Amino acid sequence: MPDALHFGITLPQIKRSWDEARDAAQAFERLGFDSLWVCDHMYGVPNPALPILEAWSLLAAVGAHTDRVELGTLVTPPLLRNVGVFAKQVATVDHTSGGRVIAGLGAGWFPPEFEDYGIAFPPIGARMTALDETTRALKALWTQQRVDLEGEFVRLRGAVCEPKPLRRPPILIGGGGERRLMGIAAREADIWNNMAIAQGQLASKVEALRRRCDEVGRDPQTLRVSQQCTVVIADSEDEARAALAKASRVFGGHMGASLEEHGIWGTPERVIEGIERHRAQGCTMFVIEFFGRDTREPARLFSEAVLPAFA
Repeated sequence: MPDALHFGITLPQIKRSWDEARDAAQAFERLGFDSLWVCDHMYGVPNPALPILEAWSLLAAVGAHTDRVELGTLVTPPLLRNVGVFAKQVATVDHTSGGRVIAGLGAGWFPPEFEDYGIAFPPIGARMTALDETTRALKALWTQQRVDLEGEFVRLRGAVCEPKPLRRPPILIGGGGERRLMGIAAREADIWNNMAIAQGQLASKVEALRRRCDEVGRDPQTLRVSQQCTVVIADSEDEARAALAKASRVFGGHMGASLEEHGIWGTPERVIEGIERHRAQGCTMFVIEFFGRDTREPARLFSEAVLPAFA
């Protein structure tokens, strides 16, 4: 796995217009970020009434307005879409973007966005089985002429996915389960992503991932470690601390957990130290949620004062 760090950034998506998402995507690309990310939710969780742009439709549109950045979801759950139809969607977005898709997959966690649409939301063990079958099915559909798979949740009978993606999309598997989920990642993924809520446990999670790799005979250096994270950056320490306190309240327990102790925040110099701390724990990829109504401003400061340290 290359030593070069990868910096991804999330797009405005919940309670945001297409114009805001497009303008941010183009700005982030100009600023030098490596990838753009959206969440794959039907609802603006945790409040179903919050408007949210659908993930893969949004990525298709963003791909037409950008040239270089990779495009991914953090993360797409199984069962929400038929796997054959989903494979075709991803392959099409890969073509229309010039081969820039990363397929981010996870187990799903918010029942209403399934059940309100008449889609089953089984217990976590069954969702893990569905994730495993979905991952294997996608890789097969993107690389083989015809695919047969008779699983508990995925059934393919001579299925064809043409045209193939321009490249076999890298698969990211996100989640913190140290046994089954990491076992799937060790066998099938190109990237494993640690959730923001578990950022303080990154070192122990990476060690668990390495054990799963050992169990399946995989060199853990071939599996990139990614960290989903809120980044709070400001010109001064006082500004950063004020923004940190607000970010912790706004983001709550998922994106705002333990930000002061384990997060990446502060002046550019302190942010660089936080990134180096994560790199020392095995992380070489960051999917960043900047704090602010218009995240182009903190992204600009990060681009100017932090990215050059890792060029």
